[in-house]
Formats: sequence, C-alpha cells, structure tokens
Amino acid sequence: MKLKYMLAAGMMAAMTTGCNESSFLDLKPQGALNEDLLNSKEGIELLITSAYSALQGPNRDIMWVPMTNWTYGEVRSDNAYKGGSSITDGGDINQMETFVIDATWGNADSKWYQLYCCLQRANEALRILNTMSEADMPELTVRKAEMKVIRAHFYFELCRLFKQIPYLDETIDQETYKNIPNNQFSREEILDKIATDLLEAAKILPPRQSEIGRINQYIAYAYAAKVRLYQAYKQDERNQVVSIDKDLLREVVELCNRLDGQYDLLEDFQQLDLLAYENGKESVFAVQYTMNDGTGGAGNINWSNLLNAPLGPYSGDGFFLPSQNLINAFKTDENGLPLFDSFNEENYGVWTGEELTQIESTVDPRLDFITGRPSITWKTYPDSPCKASWVRNNGDYGFNCTKRFYVSPESSDMFVGWPWGASGMNWQIIRYAHVLLWKAEALVELGEASGLEEAREIINRIRRRAMNSSYVKDFENPDQNAADYFIKEYPAQGWDQVYARKAVRFEARLETAMEGERFFDLVRWGVAADYMNSYIQKEQNDRVYYKGAHFTAGKDEYLPIPLAQYNFSEGTYVQNPGYGDF
Repeated sequence: MKLKYMLAAGMMAAMTTGCNESSFLDLKPQGALNEDLLNSKEGIELLITSAYSALQGPNRDIMWVPMTNWTYGEVRSDNAYKGGSSITDGGDINQMETFVIDATWGNADSKWYQLYCCLQRANEALRILNTMSEADMPELTVRKAEMKVIRAHFYFELCRLFKQIPYLDETIDQETYKNIPNNQFSREEILDKIATDLLEAAKILPPRQSEIGRINQYIAYAYAAKVRLYQAYKQDERNQVVSIDKDLLREVVELCNRLDGQYDLLEDFQQLDLLAYENGKESVFAVQYTMNDGTGGAGNINWSNLLNAPLGPYSGDGFFLPSQNLINAFKTDENGLPLFDSFNEENYGVWTGEELTQIESTVDPRLDFITGRPSITWKTYPDSPCKASWVRNNGDYGFNCTKRFYVSPESSDMFVGWPWGASGMNWQIIRYAHVLLWKAEALVELGEASGLEEAREIINRIRRRAMNSSYVKDFENPDQNAADYFIKEYPAQGWDQVYARKAVRFEARLETAMEGERFFDLVRWGVAADYMNSYIQKEQNDRVYYKGAHFTAGKDEYLPIPLAQYNFSEGTYVQNPGYGDF
C-alpha cells in the first residue's frame, strides 16, 4: 500500500494538531483525538501520518510560503523571476527577490512558524512513542526513527533559511520554549545535531519499507550526506566560508556510496515529470501527492506550486518564471560543454513578438526539458507550442515559462479547473542525481587525483542521461529538433581541481534548475554575493524592478529572525548579522 493513500486518513489528525496561533507551537491535540485515542496504537499511527503529511505543508494555504522553496531557493537566486500579473502581485516575494527585507517582513515569520509547526508533529508523535513499549507497538523503534528523519528535514530547512535557530526536541517542555535561545548552538552544531539524528535513525530503519513513501534507511543516509556537505563548509559570524572540512567531505562520499546499486538515474530526463516514474529508481525521498482522494478540491496535490502554472492550456497564475540568465546558462561550446565564464555575455532565444532570434548557439537539451520558450513544443501537447501569451506579464518578466513539475495539459493525470495545472505528481526532496552531484562535489573539494577522475565520471554519467534523452522536436516539423542541441562529456585533458569545481557547480545548476536548491548552493559555496550582484547588474537593464537592488554580503545569505518571534521569546533571541539589533 502506498503511504500517499494513507495521508487522506491522517488529514483529521493533521487538522487537529495544527498550530494554535495564540500559543507558539501549541500542538496539543484537540477534538477527535482525545487522550485515550492518542495513547492507543491507532491514535499514534494517526499522529505519525500527520507528521508525514507535514511534508506537504501544515495546511493548503502555503502558496507564498512554499515547501518546494521556489521562492526561497530559486526566485532569490539567479535562476528565476517571481512572475505573476505585476511586480506588486505577491509583493513580499519581490522584496525578497530584491533584498530589501528586514525583521518585520511577514513572510519570514510565516515560514519560521510553518516549519516549527511541521516539526512539532514529529515531536508530538515522539513524545507518545517514548511512553510506549514494543508490546504496545511492534514497529516502535522504526516509527521513532521515521519521526526523527522528518524532524531532521524541517530543522535542516530552518537552518539553511535562518542560520540561528532554537533546537527543540521532544524532551523539552513546551512551556519553556520561549526561554530557549536561538544562538545556543552554532550553525555547524545545529547541522551536526541534524546529521546525528539521521545517522542514528539509519541504524534502525529497514533498507526498504512495505509502503511506498515511508522513510527507509537509504533516505536517512542520503539526507545525512546532504547535511554533512553543508556542514563541511565552515562559515564565520559574517556568513563567509572560511574553510572546508575534509573529514566531513570523506563522510559525504561514504554516505553517498551506501546508495550504490539501490538507485539509478531514469533513462530519460523528461520521465522526471511523468507520474509513471514518480516512485521509480531515481526517487530517493519524495513528498507523496494524490489527486481526487476524497479530501476535497483536487485532493492532496502540490499546493506549494499552486500559483505557478502558466496561462495557455493551464489557465494558471503564471508565477515562477526562468530567468534569462538561466536560459543563457544552457548554451554549449564547440565541444558540447558549458560556457562557464562567457555564457551570459549575449542572450539566447530572444522573442521579437513574432519569432525567436539569437538561436545560433548550440544548447544543452535540458534547456527545453526545464523551461518553456515561445514557439517551442510543450511536452506532448498537440494543440499548440508554448506561446508568449502564456506569461501574464511579459513586459516585466519576459516570455519564458517553467516547464518542469507539470503533466502535459491533455493528460488524464491533470486536474481540470482550479487549482490550475494540478496533478498527483510527487515532489522529489532527494533524487539520485542529487546524491551523485553531492558525491562529485565532495570528491572535487578533496582534490585527490583518483577522486577527481571519479567526479568526472559521475558528472559525465549525468550528462550522458541528458544526451541520450528524447530531444524536444520542432512543433511544425516533428522530424527536426526544436533547437541545435549539442552536449558532450568532459574529457580527461585539463581536468584539474579548479576546472572540476567549475564543472560540478555548473552541472548542479543545470541538472537541478528550478528545484529550489540554487540559492542555498551559492551560499554554501560562499559565492552568493559575487554571483547575485553580477546577475542584478545585468538584469536591471531589462527588469526595472532590479534597479537599485543589491546583495549585501554578511547579511543576505540568511533571512532575518522575525520580530514576532523575538517578541515571543521576550527578548531571548538575537538577530542575524547585518540586520541590526532588535
């Protein structure tokens, strides 16, 4: 049985353990979940399912505080524009996009509150599990381990968003929460606590679970690898990377190796957006979504991406659009390799109002797997190619759409009506391509000759998948490719650490574009200020809302600690660097 089909049964538990806004993180179950039920096997399973459902978000009203990080990880980076009908439509996201937020910015408070609500579901389940025995529940130790992985996921999100956070486990009395400082542990210590929880859980979890979607041992190992990779990049009090811990990098490699033979890349990149493959061999850890499951509306679909479907056949709201910088990044040279340093000198694929121009360059085929460009075939939609009119405000945001994360409009898998473009497609928190890229990055930073060669082969393995995928065809002439696609593998010649670092970071951008990771990668590598200010300087020529924008090093790497949470703590919390004291 798929766990996703259990989530509908757990929705009552989720609703009755939602946050009470009058009391921070007050998750005392109410209503149907009385004390007797909670202490039964049936009751605790409801709480466990509620914790799983938190991966979707604490409720359906999450489009501006998305679990998929399309705002925090992509719009805040050089990969994407906010989109929508105007600059002020979703204006708080525009404030983040242009780095003009402070402690009063309401979205930071909403996100902080959301994530603590979600992790508290795992804590609430753990509190009751700690009172039970295996005689009460044979799966006791495994269920505890599952909850620790879910809690670790939300703490990781909090750490990379806010850096300085209070760490609250199930043993801490809720009445004392406001007395726990947010600087009790450093960023590295928080990450270490998260990784320790994941590794301890991995010792207990089975390699596979009978229900698809339930957390297993490999998920814990993979997530621990990601956390250790972040932990390896040591930051000072001004958020600057000052060293890289090679022992932690070696642990990343070892943890990634544990997934060898258990997962693989899908044969075709475009299979990532087909429901038939959503729990396939590349999916390591996914949020399980369901359509038409009896929970009302479209069902347990991806409400985080509610706003992002384009117009055209989806009739969507048109947020979350690929940047011209990202479009340009897919250009390739005469050897089929990326143009690391010169890709953004000239724009690729400029729409004149009638046709695409400046298309002489060769491009990586992932360009048209990930982005929708005017006149280019849109998935398998037979009625028309993507059109400029699919973007609601192309004057401010250009003419390109996000193609990932949607089924084709004619598919029976798509929900008809609002929410526009919805389906039961899972969201991949970790896919095997991510694991391979983490391993390659760690090997490159270790800098050993054999490791550099292994990293080259890993990157080439990912590029071969793109190379051998089914290329997008011209809409009018389906025997021809829609663009001059040309991608090749990296040769051994010239493959030193400096070049390999450029290659692995560029490959991470191309392979995971629009998946919510880009900004966090830039911060981890310590290059966010350089990249973002260079990006803004060029973008402001065409995107007027970037005029005067600036990324401030030592500040904008993290969101501010919300003023509302400082007030809740009665002055216990301290502010992040650069935002000034409360």
